[in-house]
Amino acid sequence: MAEEIRITKKNTRRGDDGYKIVSVRMKDEMIARLDSLSVQTNRSRNELINLLLEAAMDIVKVEE
Repeated sequence: MAEEIRITKKNTRRGDDGYKIVSVRMKDEMIARLDSLSVQTNRSRNELINLLLEAAMDIVKVEE
């Protein structure tokens, strides 16, 4: 399995932008896990998804 991904708690702040909207289908269990992580880190689901995808893209290896 991959290395541990660490996410710090965030101070309350709004107004950042520059993103495109993307729709993704997820299982209820995944959303529940995201919601739990959201409460623990004081980050929105959207922020967590972006942080987790960014970290995953840095460690992904494409097999030919």
